[in-house]
Amino acid sequence: MKTTHLTDTRFTNLELSSTILKGLKDAGFEQCSPIQDKSLPIALRDRDVAGQAQTGTGKTASFLLAAFQRLLNDNSEKKKYPRAIILAPTRELAIQIHKDALLLGKHLGFNLALIYGGTDYQKQLKAVQGNVDIIIATPGRIIDFYRQKAFSLDNIQVMVLDEADRMFDLGFIKDIRYLLNRMPAPEKRLNMLFSATLSFKVSELAYEHMYQPVMVKIETEEVTSESINQFAFCPANEQKIPLLIGLLNSHKPERSIVFVNTKRSAEKLADYLAANGHQTALLSGDVPQEKRQRLLADFQASKVTIMIATDVAARGLHIPDVSHVFNFDLPQDAEDYVHRIGRTARFGAKGEAISFICEEYAYSMPDIENYINQKVPVHKVTEDLLPELTKPAPRPRVPRKQYSPRKPAPRTRTKA
Repeated sequence: MKTTHLTDTRFTNLELSSTILKGLKDAGFEQCSPIQDKSLPIALRDRDVAGQAQTGTGKTASFLLAAFQRLLNDNSEKKKYPRAIILAPTRELAIQIHKDALLLGKHLGFNLALIYGGTDYQKQLKAVQGNVDIIIATPGRIIDFYRQKAFSLDNIQVMVLDEADRMFDLGFIKDIRYLLNRMPAPEKRLNMLFSATLSFKVSELAYEHMYQPVMVKIETEEVTSESINQFAFCPANEQKIPLLIGLLNSHKPERSIVFVNTKRSAEKLADYLAANGHQTALLSGDVPQEKRQRLLADFQASKVTIMIATDVAARGLHIPDVSHVFNFDLPQDAEDYVHRIGRTARFGAKGEAISFICEEYAYSMPDIENYINQKVPVHKVTEDLLPELTKPAPRPRVPRKQYSPRKPAPRTRTKA
């Protein structure tokens, strides 16, 4: 963990048990980030917290540590399960929270269940039917299990909503309200909500389903992190792929994410990169879950150093040491620009965000600059950044199914 963005507050100064502190020490965490410094003292006193901070600033540890301590403080002789539920908008984020929970809580003996769609249905169903302390889940599948009466929400002591603004974006808010309305009353549980933005709709949700929440905002003068060096190029459409390969050749990023707007664009780009000596992982919405996890694991292990992603990967990915983010296609929503480039410069590191203002998506840049309240410098496209490329072989055509019209059923006459 980098130390440049940390406060002087040490975890040992907080009201955390010795077993939690042991897990923190093993993980190499000693000092709090600003969001941890502001939110943990409140949550550890059983006060509800609605927290806002930029992505990559330690929000996950904030709610995990508070949840762990609340469950450790439970002195009831007969525990009733499950006792805590953490809801995340995406599978990737749920997986990352579970990974962090195992790391920070390895000395606590809590039983964790990781629940998300796309795979392991029976295995996950069995997990929630047991004596599970903490459920970490995406909304869809956990509601499916709840409706099957696989578990009860009657004994929830801790409720966490992570990236609440994204819950609204993805249309999950009806599902969230369904679950919240079936838990004990807000004053009978510890509630924590964390979000990159505390918009009106997120704040309204907090006040409706939490008990006198304390709003914690880590304010910055800029919407995007100062640790990110942002600049752009204005290529013609036919220059975009050569320019990207030229920049990859010159910058030699340790680990980079290239964002595109469509699956078709992602596939074309992956083919060109492969033909010109760059191995990539391609992450889009229709990649099966097991393959997604394998691609992410390869990327995190640096077996592949370039990931091409559609916006399905813009939120909820917590991958360390991403040195460069390329907006091959500018996003059509200014907020998505912030979420995309937030994949770099995490935990106090430095990073670069390079955007292509091309003919097709140039109209997005004024909205982006207004949103982040700063101008993105534009660099000149020079000849040395446009290498000659090897053209990839065409993708094999997938034969289309022949349409066979069904024969109409024979008519039968009925007597009048």
